Formats: sequence, structure tokens, C-alpha cells
Amino acid sequence: MTTSTSKPLGEVLENWDASRHGRELHQLITALYPICRSITGDGFRQSLRLLQQQVPIELHEVPTGTQVLDWTIPKEWNIRDAWIKDAQGRKVVDFAKSNLHVLNYSVPVRRRMRLAELKEHLFSLPETPDWIPYRTSYYRETWGFCLTQRQLEALPDGDYEVCIDSTLEPGHLTYGEFRIQGATDDEVFISCHSCHPSLCNDNLSGMTIAARLAALLSTVPVRHSYRFVWVPGTIGAITWLARNEAATERIRHGLVLSCLGDRGPFTYKRTRRGNAEIDRVAAQALLSAAPGHSIVDFVPYGYDERQYCSPGFNLPVGVLMRTPNGRYPEYHTSADDLNLVDATALGESLGMLLRTVFILETNWVYINQCPKGEPQLGRRGLYRTLGGIKDSTQRELAILWVLNLSDGTHSLLDIAERSKLDFCVVEEAAATLQAHELLRPKE
Repeated sequence: MTTSTSKPLGEVLENWDASRHGRELHQLITALYPICRSITGDGFRQSLRLLQQQVPIELHEVPTGTQVLDWTIPKEWNIRDAWIKDAQGRKVVDFAKSNLHVLNYSVPVRRRMRLAELKEHLFSLPETPDWIPYRTSYYRETWGFCLTQRQLEALPDGDYEVCIDSTLEPGHLTYGEFRIQGATDDEVFISCHSCHPSLCNDNLSGMTIAARLAALLSTVPVRHSYRFVWVPGTIGAITWLARNEAATERIRHGLVLSCLGDRGPFTYKRTRRGNAEIDRVAAQALLSAAPGHSIVDFVPYGYDERQYCSPGFNLPVGVLMRTPNGRYPEYHTSADDLNLVDATALGESLGMLLRTVFILETNWVYINQCPKGEPQLGRRGLYRTLGGIKDSTQRELAILWVLNLSDGTHSLLDIAERSKLDFCVVEEAAATLQAHELLRPKE
């Protein structure tokens, strides 16, 4: 057994610059923002190919009509253009200005019609009259446009020409996957839905942070193996599960990532089990580094944790967010844009994930090599020899806790929880004691 993982990851965390990493993430989101994504199609592929510049994501293609658990892969949707023209030929709604203007998965249409008939296919948000809603129709073939309430109210009675230049035909569903082999085959599973069009917080924040986390973990030795997936919401997670059921046996910890770019405090949603190790690790990671955070219980509503935590799999997969889905006004509207996501918040979110990984990687069980009475710490330079240094008392207390509970049955996480000390302080104490041959890892 080796504990060499802690030093490289610890150094990354110690030197973490949330602003710099956040600016890089915001630039990546800016590049992805204009692409019209959906649960299938070229927009999804284009987005993952852009992320391949960060990490070599493997693209998987699953044909239309394939049975995946209780679902069937739908037809593939692609769109080139869409607009509504008034009687004077002016575009009053234009897909080129916002890809949210089209009901996602709209069938092709080219017609003239009166305003009364057109209104049956228009969607707006009266309560926020300057925002365009995000609407979909994946599994019912229809068409429609989304527009601001002010645009809707400005439409005069008369004839309109409608064009949706799209295709809905047999093709493929695409998902992306990247795996890092660690010292063991035990896996940490990271998933993010990647199917929404121009929505920055709900979609792009998770996609980009997952890619950067994967890139960072590729540069350090890791104990666990890490599997990252970028999937279309619901159908993509179900497809991955259907095609990888045997691989789920190796998943020891998992997280769904979403809504990680706004300025709200962190929220962690527990696994269906409620007491999985990832639940405890996430709580510990948030404890000292995220004031004002919330931890909420599992409910079968939200993102793809619903699929991973379904009773037939019951995987230990929680959700890391800032403001949860549906809890911020801009959710699923055009206001979830580049101004909503904050560079520093993005960098802090990535840092929080690295902190979570650090705890997973360094949560060893140790055995005290001098268990009868306390070893003489002073002559080893471990007790009251560093006066005036910040947190010296906490560090000494951590040393005593680690020595006392390192009986082969308590992990460092157990010790941090019981002592109410920060995990990083406990881990540092364990590393110091191991260096002085007072601890050894349990085999």
C-alpha cells in the first residue's frame, strides 16, 4: 500500500488559484455557448469535440431504435436555421440570434398562417417578459418557437411565414467517456448532462468543470480509477447504464455535476443510500471551505442521479451544485447566460471537487506502531516545538487524535468527523506520523 497520492494533490490544492482557473473555465464556456445542443445531433458532437482539446474524450454512437433498459434511442435531430417572418418579410423571431428561439426537437416546417394559429406554437414567460424560455419536445413530434413576452405582445394580427429547417430521422445518440486508470480498479464516477443549448450554469458549468478536473487528475498519481461521462440528460444516463452494467460493479463513489457557476453557496444532494462514503466525504469537504453550504437528502427528481440511484443500480452517486436546479430565476431561460456564471465561482467549484477527490484519495486506515501509551513526541520534534505557527495547537491535537484512533478500524475520515478537525489537518498529521515511523497503513 502506498500513500504517495497525497503530496501531488495536496500541492495542487495548496497553490489553488480560483480566479485563474475560473477565467479559463469561463473562456471555455464562452466557446461552447453558441452551439445548439440537444439529446442527439451534431451540436452535441461538436461540443464534445471542443472539450477534447482539454482531455481525450471517447465518443460513443448508439443507433436509433436501440433498446436501452425500458427506453428506445430516438431519432436524431439536427437544425440549420429557423425564423418567423411578418407580412413585410421581416424576421420577428430568428434562431440565428438565439438557439433557444426554437422548441428543441421541432420537426421541420415551412408554412404561412394567421397569428391565431401561430400562437398555438409560441411559448413565452409573462412573469419575466425579457427572457426567452427553454422548452423541448423530445418524445412527441411537434414544432414551436420560444420568444420573449415583449416579442409576443408586439406581434400584430396578420399573416406570418414560418420556417424550421431541421431534420428528425434515424441516426445516433452520442455520449462521451474518459477513464483514468488508478492504482486500483475501484472507480469514482463523474457525470454531467451535456444536452442543453445556450444555458451556461445548468449544463456548461458542469461540462467544462468535469473536463478540467479530468485533465488535472491525469497529471497526478491516483489511488482510485476515475470515469467521466458527458451524457444527454435522462436518455444518455440510461444508455450508459444499459451498455455498462458490468462496469457499475466497480463504482465506489460518484457525483453528478451541475449548476456550478453561479454565485450562490454550495449545495450537496445525498445519494439514495444517504450514508454512502461520498456523502460523508462531500460533507467534510464543504465543512471548512464553503460557509453557508447546504446538504439535502435524496429525492427522485433533478438530474441523472435519478438513473444512477434507481433501485436496480442504487449506485453511491450524489450531486454537487451551487444554487440547485429550479431555485434561481434564470433557470431554463435565456438569462442563464455568460453574465450569470462567475469566473471565481467556477474556479471555487473546481477547487471544491479537487478537495473532495483529495479526501477520497487519502482516506486511509492506519495502525499505530507505538500503541501502549503515547509515544514521546517532544524528542521527535512533534510536540510544542513550533510555537507561534498558525494552527500549531490544532496540529498537535490532530496528532494525538490520529495516534489514539489509528487502531486499524478507523479511517482518517472517521477521525476528522469524531475530532471535528479539518480533514486536511488530520491527513497532514497522519503523514507526519508515518514519516516518523509511528504509523503504518493497514494492508
